Amino acid sequence: MRVAILALLMNGDSASFVYLRDKLEASDGNIARHLRALEDAGYVRMEKSFIGRKPRTDYTITREGQKAMKNYVALLRRLVKAEE
Repeated sequence: MRVAILALLMNGDSASFVYLRDKLEASDGNIARHLRALEDAGYVRMEKSFIGRKPRTDYTITREGQKAMKNYVALLRRLVKAEE
């Protein structure tokens, strides 16, 4: 789930909690737990705002998160290549 969240955020745009939850077909509690862990690790940044009177929570990947994701993808590529 955490890798999927980071993958969705890799383009550098922010994404709302609702978008991430719906895109990953996760429950509120499940996605919130993973987002909190990513935030605690410094991989995502949370920003709360209001649209009219409705609260909105957006997430953006940090540089550290981008670096971690790129390293993870590179590791997966090396592992796949080693198995060929």
